[in-house]
Amino acid sequence: MSAKSSKAGSEWIDISVTLHEGMIAFSSEPLLQLERRRSIARGHKANNTTIHMSVHSGTHMDAPRHFVADGKTIDQMPFDITLGRARVIEITNPVSIKAEELAQHNIKRGERILLKTHNSPKFWQADAISMDYLYITRGAARFLVEAGVKLVGIDALSVGSPVDPDTTTPDTHQILLGNEIWIIEGLNLTGVNPGNYNLICLPLKLKDTEGSPVRAIISKL
Repeated sequence: MSAKSSKAGSEWIDISVTLHEGMIAFSSEPLLQLERRRSIARGHKANNTTIHMSVHSGTHMDAPRHFVADGKTIDQMPFDITLGRARVIEITNPVSIKAEELAQHNIKRGERILLKTHNSPKFWQADAISMDYLYITRGAARFLVEAGVKLVGIDALSVGSPVDPDTTTPDTHQILLGNEIWIIEGLNLTGVNPGNYNLICLPLKLKDTEGSPVRAIISKL
């Protein structure tokens, strides 16, 4: 469930997942490890932890460099990509996100779009990653490019198909990132209603890197 907190009259909703050992990850990614190197409980003066993880763990961003050889890196991301108004759109298709469904929402140029699917209530409660998660089809990716959005977020660890035998055409990542549409993956939109929100989401400033973990929060407009 998404965490909520109130401050200065605005309710902020945490749409990030908590990073922890044993969390789900694709088999191609290293499992997150936390090494408690120093501990007050063990007699040290301070607590000190080392973290080992992929930059694509949990809630994270993909920069164009992830699939584009000379694309922008995460430290080159303009702040206005992830700071400002965003729209949560709830997807009803039980299998994938298609252009036909997105076309019903009158998506405008420059929008930040967060896609809520049935992934949210089940994806993050599983003991192992489910390979039947909803994904963005190539057609939907091309629709988002034509619509001129600047950011797309999804409540799964990948925007692309979990099983995609087509290696002859650009996949969802290549279509979006190749057109400088930045991606947030691994959102938890459980309990979040469709509508317009303020979004705050910043990656770590990792030099020459294709992605980064993020903390993403939203508040209703």
